[in-house]
Amino acid sequence: MSASGGTKAIAAALGANLAIAVSKLVAFAFSGSSSMLAEGVHSLADSGNQFLLLIGGKRAQREATPQHPFGYGRERYVYAFLVSIVLFSLGGMFAVYEGYEKIRHPHELENWYWPVAVLVFAILAEGYSFRTAVKESAALRGTLTWVQFIRRAKAPELPVVLLEDFGALIGLVLALGGVGLALLTGDGIWDGIGTVCIGVLLVLIALVLAAETKSLLLGESAGLEEVKKIEAATVDGDTVTGVIHMRTLHLGPEELLVAAKIAVQHDDTAAEVAAAIDAAEARIRAAVPIARVIYLEPDIYSDTEAAKGPDAEATPGGPARNAGH
Repeated sequence: MSASGGTKAIAAALGANLAIAVSKLVAFAFSGSSSMLAEGVHSLADSGNQFLLLIGGKRAQREATPQHPFGYGRERYVYAFLVSIVLFSLGGMFAVYEGYEKIRHPHELENWYWPVAVLVFAILAEGYSFRTAVKESAALRGTLTWVQFIRRAKAPELPVVLLEDFGALIGLVLALGGVGLALLTGDGIWDGIGTVCIGVLLVLIALVLAAETKSLLLGESAGLEEVKKIEAATVDGDTVTGVIHMRTLHLGPEELLVAAKIAVQHDDTAAEVAAAIDAAEARIRAAVPIARVIYLEPDIYSDTEAAKGPDAEATPGGPARNAGH
């Protein structure tokens, strides 16, 4: 994800959510609709989430220090995880509680035109925000489905905004349905049911976000396509004859660590090996620009060891033959 693309989507979502939050809370004040209150708190939570994403992006740009030699790129994952917590607690659980209370103590809606008008406005504003996020994600998504994109994206901002906006649109439809049924039947319990449905939806989205950002926090490898490019760029067929094993790790959305043990010719001099490693690093960075931290260890890979296959165990004093990434 480009920084500009992510920031544009976040800014669009932030502007929409702030305007929507104010309008929903005003509608709640005039109508007493629990759906409006839940949706207003939901929009406030989403606005806070966008602030968290912006803060995370800013803090991730700090220079590396002796205490954090690989920089602060993964701080973006920390703030994305905080978003899931806020969405779960302030958005989802509050809506479930408010809906439960409204079901227990239903009352007729007042000034019904306020919530209806606000919901229509909110759907239009959230639709614009969602459209912006989809547009910014399209180039990065490629041939992936939307589910695959959300699960595989290394930059957390666009998946977070996509899920938030998608959930917000469904929540608005649920709120409109709850308010509409309450008006048609004269029974305020439908408003409470709509509110509970909104809360359950937000909790589910928060759990998905938490699971995905947890994986990023633990550390994910490069994608399969990037791994293939790195392997192809490492080998020159002359001094570097193969990749014995390799590990990759995202230090941040746009920063990748590559550590590999490479096979070199047994009769090459130290100077030739050093030059080959420098050349391999340059080829890797050209093939995969986000591969910024590279460690290549030369070793002799004999025909006997090669015959054991890529999954052979490490021998005393020798390299591991694990071909996994």
